[in-house]
Amino acid sequence: MSCYALGLDYGSDSVRALLVDTATGEEIASHLVFYPRWSKGLYCEPARDQFRQHPQDYLDSLEEVMTGLWHKAPAGAAQGVVGLSVDTTGSTPVAVNKQGVPLALLPEFTDNPNAMFVLWKDHTALREAAEITAAATRADVNYLQHMGGIYSSEWFWAKALHVLRCDEQVRAAAWSWVEHCDWISALLSGTTEPQVFRMGRCAAGHKMMWNAQWQGFPPNRFFTAIDPLLDGLVDRLNPQTQTSDQVAGRLTAEWAERLGLPEGIAVGYGAFDCHMGAVAANVRPGVLTKVMGTSTCDITVTSKAQLADKSVRGICGQVDGSVLPGMIGLEAGQSAFGDLYAWFKDLLLWPARAILPHTAAGQNAELLKVLEQQTLNALSEAAHQLPLSDSAITALDWVNGRRTPDADQSLSMAITGLKMGSHAPQIFKALVEATAFGSRAITERFRAEGVPIESIVVIGGISKKSDFVMQTCADVWNCPIEVLESEQSCALGAAIFAAVAAGVYADVAQAQAVMASPVHKTYLPNPEKASVYDRLYQKYQALGRYVSGAKS
Repeated sequence: MSCYALGLDYGSDSVRALLVDTATGEEIASHLVFYPRWSKGLYCEPARDQFRQHPQDYLDSLEEVMTGLWHKAPAGAAQGVVGLSVDTTGSTPVAVNKQGVPLALLPEFTDNPNAMFVLWKDHTALREAAEITAAATRADVNYLQHMGGIYSSEWFWAKALHVLRCDEQVRAAAWSWVEHCDWISALLSGTTEPQVFRMGRCAAGHKMMWNAQWQGFPPNRFFTAIDPLLDGLVDRLNPQTQTSDQVAGRLTAEWAERLGLPEGIAVGYGAFDCHMGAVAANVRPGVLTKVMGTSTCDITVTSKAQLADKSVRGICGQVDGSVLPGMIGLEAGQSAFGDLYAWFKDLLLWPARAILPHTAAGQNAELLKVLEQQTLNALSEAAHQLPLSDSAITALDWVNGRRTPDADQSLSMAITGLKMGSHAPQIFKALVEATAFGSRAITERFRAEGVPIESIVVIGGISKKSDFVMQTCADVWNCPIEVLESEQSCALGAAIFAAVAAGVYADVAQAQAVMASPVHKTYLPNPEKASVYDRLYQKYQALGRYVSGAKS
């Protein structure tokens, strides 16, 4: 019987299941399911930067995606699965009770957004993030020194404190808080109760201030000095974290039956999607892996000797073993990439969406569907034909704040150079360039801080959807870009870790040699355009300085 590893990838909108042959690396079958409540826009208020996801969405979609997977996989394949691992978005925490149950799964909290998972892009905790940064800056030990020096509203402690402050009922019922990637792994292995709950290294190190230098998390007194509402929470977190190649537990009989899997197979420690995706991309020192989707996440690794005692400024953390065991994982990223394009599409389609549904059905419904599907393609084709000029429109990519370098989620985007003759393709071109410029700023920060970046590998939906976006990035970054073959790189990374946790391979490197994704396509920079983009990048930076200064 063939031996398979299963990767489960919880993205912003959907969950994917990927079945991989551990002996050949062949992707046998995959299936995707969208979260039903999220798809309806429930529990979210974009105008307030509130984005919440119901835990029941995760559970319902998990069963549905596995049912769909077995309809596509060869007969009997389920019995050949030896291990599974999970990746999720992050930081996406939730309040749990003393039994480790997310509060929204209890009848009294079922429709309370504060009792749900606070999605990574929820920015309601701006005030709390600023307070945490200030507290760390004035403390005897700066507990953010390995997290870029700035705490983000996208991260665990800020989100927990914000909810505790604004919801008395949740505050009274919350015993602890857990990250999505750790909760799913614990749920499948029956270890959700706080006294036995175990965390992976990834979320704890990059979002929760865990570090071996202070034997776990900052002390309780650090958090109570910020707000007494945090008193005792850190003492209920297990400071013993593990890398993702280790076994978090064994699949319970209940979940084995619900998912159609063998009972007792290995469940690996969970991690964030971008970190596992980087493993599928053969991440290594000098190589930056970019996961390009609604946002971006940039991952690289370096040796402890290379980094020495250096703390890289303004990134999302450097954590021993968060990506590859034995190496320092470094994370950065942009709060909006594909989301910026989606925002512009929504802006352009507002009249059609407002008018067509109220007219006769049939043909108009089909027209609206075509507009939804083809608007970005048409904009890309038209933008591609536009000449490159120093007088072009300049835009910032901060429509959802700035993640890195130097996190500041209160920042807004800006566009300059608009005239009466400016049209939609010109603006779209400027938005694409803005996302490429924002990414270049991250690469330049790594290099300035002594982390070598010699090549870039890209995974994620956008890398396969738009030649225009990818070629623009190659020209702006002035370096070759390799796009991977796998359509499910994050799930593939999870499957690689599952194979190691199950004992099929002795370590991650051996598993990567067989299971990692090959390169699908390479984009090469145009030297003439690269020189123009060097000048336009200076305009992007100048606009960024102006907007940042105006905010302060």
